[in-house]
Amino acid sequence: MTELFSGFQLGGLSLPNRLVMAPMTRVRAAAGGLATPSMAGYYAQRATAGLIVSEGVQPSLIGQSNPGTPGLHTDEQVASWRPVTAAVHTNGGRIFAQLMHGGRVSHPDTTGHQPVGPSAVAAVGDVFTPTGPQPAPVPRALALPEIAEHALSYAGAGRRAIEAGFDGVELHGANGYLISQFLSSNANLRTDGYGGSVTGRIRFAVEAVEATVDAVGADRVGIRLSPGGGFWGVREDDVPALYAALLPELARLRIAYVHLEATADREVLTTLRRIWPGVLIMNPVLPMGPKQTGRDEAEEWLGLGAELISFGRGFIANPDLVERLRTGVPLAPVDEATFYQGGDAGYLTYPAYQYAG
Repeated sequence: MTELFSGFQLGGLSLPNRLVMAPMTRVRAAAGGLATPSMAGYYAQRATAGLIVSEGVQPSLIGQSNPGTPGLHTDEQVASWRPVTAAVHTNGGRIFAQLMHGGRVSHPDTTGHQPVGPSAVAAVGDVFTPTGPQPAPVPRALALPEIAEHALSYAGAGRRAIEAGFDGVELHGANGYLISQFLSSNANLRTDGYGGSVTGRIRFAVEAVEATVDAVGADRVGIRLSPGGGFWGVREDDVPALYAALLPELARLRIAYVHLEATADREVLTTLRRIWPGVLIMNPVLPMGPKQTGRDEAEEWLGLGAELISFGRGFIANPDLVERLRTGVPLAPVDEATFYQGGDAGYLTYPAYQYAG
C-alpha cells in the first residue's frame, strides 16, 4: 500500500485515504438553490473518497454565480442538504461544503441583483445566465461599510453548513471569484485598506476566513487558492509576495487545510508548501486543463510534501476512483457534454468497475 491509500487525521476527521474529491460545479440544484435527491445519490456514490468537497455553494443570493447552483443561506436550503450529508455519512464518507461567492462573476438575470466586486471592473468573458451565456456585466464596487457584510456571509453559510450536517467548509478563494478578486492586482483597484498593497489585498480573504473560524471552529475550515491563476481575467502581478503574506495569516488562524491548484510553476508551488506549516491539499494539474490527475501525479506531490491530493474529473466518471487507482484497473472516460446539462445522465449513470466473473 502506498501513502496515497493510507489513513490521515484531518482535524477531528479520520480519513481512510489521501484522495479528496475536488469541488466541481454540476448545476443540478432545484429552484431556490435547493439540493435534490439526485445530489444525495451522486455524493453518496463517491463516499469512498477520503474527503469530498462539494460543488460551490453560494453563501448569499447576491453571491450566486451560475443558475442551477445550490445555496446555504435559507432554512429551506439547509433542510434540502440534510439528506445529502446523511447519505454520504451512511456510506462511510466525509463531506465539506465549498462556500463560493461569485462576486463580479454573476449576472442580474441570475440573481436579480447587480453583481458586486472590489472595484467596478468587469470579468473577462461570458457568464452563464438562465437564457444562455452573456457578457460579464460591470459590477458595483462595494462601499467600505459593505465589505464586512460579505466577509461575514461565509461565516453565516458555514453555520448553516454545520446545521445541514456537513463536516466542515472550504472557502473558495480561487478561480476569479470574490476572494480571488480582492487578491487580484487588476480586479481590485481600491485605494483604501482593502486594496493597493499586498497587505490590503489579502485583508478580505483573512477576514472571511477569520469570521468563519469564529463561527464553526478552525478545524472545520479550509480554503482553496489558485496562485497566479488567470480565471475570468483576474491577474496577480506579485504571486510569491502575495501568497507569502497570505499563508502566514491563515496559519495564525490554525485552519484545517489550504487547498492549492497547480496554477503557478513548480518552484512557486513548492515554495508555498514550505511557507505553509499546515495540511496541504494539492490539485496537481491545472483545473479543466488538458490533463487529468492520475496516480503518478498524486504520488509525486505526496513526495513533495502534500498530505492530501484532490481529483476532479476522475471522480465524475469513476465513482469508485479510490478502488480503481488502488488496483490499477482502467479509468472510465468522462463525457464533458454532460457536465452542466442537468438531469441524471452523466451524473448518476457512471457505474463502478465491472470485474469479470
